[in-house]
Amino acid sequence: MTRRPLATIHQGNRQMFAKKAVAALLTGTAAIGAAGAAQAQTTTPAAQTTAAGTVISNTASVSYTVNGTAQTTNSTTASFVVDRKVNFTVVTDQSGYTQVNLNQQNAVTTFRVTNLTNGTQDFLLDADQPGLLTGLLIGTDNFDMLNLRVFADSNNNGVYDPGVDTQTYIDELAPDASVAVFVVGNVPNLPSASIAWDSLHVTAAAGGATGTKGAALIATDLNLGNADNTVDIVFADDDSDGALNLGDIARNGQGRAYSGYQVGVRNVALTVSKSARILSDGVNTLNPKAIPGATVEYCLLVNNATTTTPATAVALTDVVPANTTYVAGSISIGTPGLLGVACVVNGSTEDDDADDAAETDGLTASFDTATKTVTANVGDVAGGGRIAASFRVTIN
Repeated sequence: MTRRPLATIHQGNRQMFAKKAVAALLTGTAAIGAAGAAQAQTTTPAAQTTAAGTVISNTASVSYTVNGTAQTTNSTTASFVVDRKVNFTVVTDQSGYTQVNLNQQNAVTTFRVTNLTNGTQDFLLDADQPGLLTGLLIGTDNFDMLNLRVFADSNNNGVYDPGVDTQTYIDELAPDASVAVFVVGNVPNLPSASIAWDSLHVTAAAGGATGTKGAALIATDLNLGNADNTVDIVFADDDSDGALNLGDIARNGQGRAYSGYQVGVRNVALTVSKSARILSDGVNTLNPKAIPGATVEYCLLVNNATTTTPATAVALTDVVPANTTYVAGSISIGTPGLLGVACVVNGSTEDDDADDAAETDGLTASFDTATKTVTANVGDVAGGGRIAASFRVTIN
């Protein structure tokens, strides 16, 4: 989504504005600019109103006397059908932002659509990301979600179930019934990411055919007289996001609500454990000792205890200690082995030099002879994942 340049807006003011806006936005239908909000219409629950298409007929009777004889007759029957009064609400169905981590997949904001029409309706769903160019006065954000999608809650459990909630519109929603709607997106791996707004846009559509998405309703021209034998369509929905926002207007058969994602975790519980194991000493076959000439293996075990967030571009550096000499070609990176038995299993031996053109596994390492520093670039450590790196020295 292309955004208007914001270089002239002070970042501190941006964040303050956004945080003040969220209190009103995320507690139901957006109410920013409440002083100018459309007046709510008095709405009778749809279940207590006459269903659209119902035929209402009436016949009058007349009694009279002719030469002392009582007579009766009936009038012609006047009939008309009840028109469709289209009304519904769309609100944010969660408290505050959805808290997310960088690079999180399938993050969800939840909305709820309630049908107040005097008939069963389909509803078309569209998710978008409002920005300054839309004229929406809901505050500012600083990143966009990726692969934004929208799904209706098919099993009515209020929780997004991937692979289960796959329908992209609301099908045959009965009067007074409501259903959760999920806007689903992926969080980019953007270090500066803080807040992203999203919006659910809902359009009333024709119902009547289960499993078929109805077309958007078109209101009957109110300048025309009522047709007794035709179900006219009258939009009676409110301005769902208030008069100061341009996302919706009253009586247009559409509704809009807003929510947002907030990056709450910027760090992970990443730990590195270092251990040393005497491999050989040139004297003892069993239980080698740390004597001059002995070979020692240093093991660096990296553990990411934050299960939902990866640590990316992890690089380990270790200065070879005094009184030891680095063993050329001894750096290895891979799957951790059993403690005290093997540092790395299913690993790869890495080059000592900084020229990584020949590397193919994405893992690189080097040894700087000037600073006596071992560097191991172990790549990404997934949430809940581990990786190990080892190198060897001899005791002088």
